[in-house]
Amino acid sequence: MQAKTPEQSKTIMTDMVLPGETNPLNNLFGGELLARMDRAASISARRHSRRIVVTASVNHVAFNRAVPLGSVVTVEAKVSRAFKTSMEIFIDVWVEDRESGAKTKANEAIYTFVAVDETGRPIAVPEVIPETDLEKERFKAALRRKQLSLLLAGKIKPNEATELKALFE
Repeated sequence: MQAKTPEQSKTIMTDMVLPGETNPLNNLFGGELLARMDRAASISARRHSRRIVVTASVNHVAFNRAVPLGSVVTVEAKVSRAFKTSMEIFIDVWVEDRESGAKTKANEAIYTFVAVDETGRPIAVPEVIPETDLEKERFKAALRRKQLSLLLAGKIKPNEATELKALFE
């Protein structure tokens, strides 16, 4: 199985915020944004693994900025790291200024997907080879996030969380 770069899984989805997708303040519903991010992350994970993928978890979501009615929203997803059968997907959400066209980062999220075979059993995925500084940073941080998640779930012991321990030494 040949390793892939995050760029090979890059998925960009651009859409407009319509009236039926907004709350009483005329901003995009958070749940609508979550669904958009899930779709983009799913495509990204599938591009990386070339397998059926399922959402395993939403690890982090930051709603940093409201997305108003009529906004052009771009959701960009890339696989930041692959483990045995799972992939962490980092998602950036951008809002385009109506007049200038300038894009501002509005939100971000981290999802985990698992590749499965036709019977729903987890299946191995290719490794990730980060290229840019940002990809390398996200790649490295993904292992810490995974260890923290496993530690909190009681699936590993504190002394096994080597990347987490290294932060405090």
